[in-house]
Amino acid sequence: MATLVDAYKRRISYLRISITDHCNLNCTYCNPSGQKQHLGRDEILSFEEIRKVVQAGTMAGINKVRITGGEPLLRKGMVNLCQMLGALDGLESLSITTNGVFLNDFAEPLFAAGIRRINVSLDSLKAERFTKITGHPQLANVLSGLERAEEAGLSPLKINTVVMRGVNEAEIEDFAQLTLSKPYHVRFIELMPTGSQSAADHRAQFVPVEEIIRRVQKVGKLALERADSCGPARLCSLPGAVGKIGFIAPMSWHICGSCNRLRLTADGKLRLCIFSNEEVELRAPLRSGASLEDLAALFRLAATRKGPGKSHNEAHMPRRTGRAMWAIGG
Repeated sequence: MATLVDAYKRRISYLRISITDHCNLNCTYCNPSGQKQHLGRDEILSFEEIRKVVQAGTMAGINKVRITGGEPLLRKGMVNLCQMLGALDGLESLSITTNGVFLNDFAEPLFAAGIRRINVSLDSLKAERFTKITGHPQLANVLSGLERAEEAGLSPLKINTVVMRGVNEAEIEDFAQLTLSKPYHVRFIELMPTGSQSAADHRAQFVPVEEIIRRVQKVGKLALERADSCGPARLCSLPGAVGKIGFIAPMSWHICGSCNRLRLTADGKLRLCIFSNEEVELRAPLRSGASLEDLAALFRLAATRKGPGKSHNEAHMPRRTGRAMWAIGG
């Protein structure tokens, strides 16, 4: 199999694919204005186009794919897409990120389609706070969806929790305690400045990872396990826990040096970095009859253009995404 390596000797093997910019929730840090201008139907890649892109990516060296959104389970036929991608030679891992609202209906079909790993974005375990963060009273559906996913055999189940001061930092210990009885990977994520959030709001709500760790250690002494092979998380566990705890600190830690990913936006742009506006156009070549090798060459071009990311000296400097998170796919 081909190997895709950038100018900084990083092996690029992971592609995150946004299949829709629609979402059924309206999270405050993702879309604080509450306004969304959605792409037109013809602007979004079809499933056949996504399959062709992924096939070309595997020719270039991609072997892991994560399907994201918006909310990917909103797109009709999403399970069929999973089956299409799962049948591709060279693809070793296929997973999704979801807000969990529809997992009650989709857990078993996703497992049958070959999905084994799911990340669920969940920022509060309290109904009133969940509704305030997301704009919708759906916590009960998310929690029951997690149970259904566990019963279906999806593992590991990862919970992504963005920690925000004055919003949900009081629940850090509650989330950590989940791992004592549940086989979840609870991953605490530092708040990132997005294109739709003001710098002042980010500064006011930002909780550094060191503070998050101190709060978790009130529950028990953490034992360092390993880095997450599929992402930037540092995995730990509490004594006697059946689950694990991860920390993702894009603002505090220098994690760019091990970045292994590219992102495909719903409108067919190959995005080189979550904090960069540089993108490689794939939709136009696709619709002009580009061959698989033509598209694989664009993956190689993207790798050569991928920047180094933040330096150690910049680790605490705020960076901003050029698009809102719901438009990037996280």
